[in-house]
Parts: sequence; structure tokens; C-alpha cells
Amino acid sequence: MKKNYSVVLIIACLFSACAGQSGIIFIPEHTQEEWQIDIDPFESWDIIESSEGPGETGIPEWVRYYYNNKLNGIESLGEYSGRYIITAENRGENFNAMNQWANGFSAVHDLPRLITARVERRLVSAASLYPDDEYGQYFENLIKAVSDGDYPGAVKEEVFWLKRKVFIRDEENGYDAELPQTETILERYEFLILISMDRDSLQRQLREIIENVRTTIPATREQAANVARIQQTFFEGF
Repeated sequence: MKKNYSVVLIIACLFSACAGQSGIIFIPEHTQEEWQIDIDPFESWDIIESSEGPGETGIPEWVRYYYNNKLNGIESLGEYSGRYIITAENRGENFNAMNQWANGFSAVHDLPRLITARVERRLVSAASLYPDDEYGQYFENLIKAVSDGDYPGAVKEEVFWLKRKVFIRDEENGYDAELPQTETILERYEFLILISMDRDSLQRQLREIIENVRTTIPATREQAANVARIQQTFFEGF
């Protein structure tokens, strides 16, 4: 079945966030890009400096969890017990632009697109087909409803930045930590924002949205079963 690209366009619009201004790209959640490699990023990158000083000095545990794609690890830390953790990231070569973005970030106003990314990822991970094939129109309407929601009570916990040196990935031989300095792709700043929200509160809000999404295109029997299943199990692994 042909994929419905309208959902993709919705997500692209939600996540663009002033891409035309200062060349800044907003990344709602940690993603794998072409030059990234599947090993510990703190062993595969040179960290030049951070909020805490030169090198890897003082890098918080939550930042290490984030770069190793272990968001649940952050939520297991004692200080965030009973709260969902949502992260925002911005990357660029201009420190002042990155810093301005971090200072202007609003936990309340900017949170919907981050929650939308997490909801979308939950549905995609549970689907064996394209999500719009798996859930029918319910998927698109749910994503829109979540993105239009208000989520009071979010807290902007911490901002942390680091400057990293990215090495070229050899397509034939894989990553080579011994590549000479001239093979460096770039040096860039990466700003991370840690946002938390009460777990019970967010679950209540999302449960209400999930249960009240309506569609105009009738779902097939299989799609209806898939929707019922995800409604029952949505918060497992969310």
C-alpha cells in the first residue's frame, strides 16, 4: 500500500523551527545521521570543551545517557523520579546563535513538538507496516491532536553545551580514530535542553487525547484492532 505522505509533511512542518534563520537546525530528539556510528559517542568523538570546561570534564550523567540514546536512563535518575524527561538539541558553529536559542526556549510553548515526536516514535515502533497503513487515519489525526495540545507544568531543568570535533567516516574501512587532523569534517557546538514533566499529569493529558481522536475515513477491521491495541498499551515503553 502506498504511504500517505501528508503525515510526513505535518511532522516536517512541526520540526522545522526557524530553519531559515541563522542556519539553525532544530532536532527534537537524538537521531542517527549519515556520519554517526554505532559505538559509544564519547569514544568516537573529540570533545573540545563544554559548559564545565575543557575536554570531558564534568559532563553530567544525563548528557551521557542522552548521547547513548538511553532516554529511559535519565528518567531512572533519582532527581527525576516520577517525571518524564524530554530533550531538545540544537547544533551549529555559531555559539551566540546556539546560546540565544537555548535562552529563548520555552518549556511550555516549545514542548508540544517534542511530545509529538515521542508519541510518533511510540506508534512507529509498535507498527509492522507504515503507521498510516497500520492505524489508518487515526495516526495522522492523533499526531495533529497531540501537536495542538497544551502541556502546563513542564520544567526547563538544565541547559548543557559542548563543542565536538567530528571525524570523517571511511565508507570502506569504517571509523578510524587515527585519521589526521585534516580529515576533520567540522567543529561544532551542541546545545542540549533537559525538560521534565510530571508523569501522571502527562499520561492523563495524552490518554484523553488518545481516547478522543475521531476519524472521517472508516478503519478496516485490522486497523481498528491495531488502534485498540495501541490505546491499551501506549504507555508501555513510552
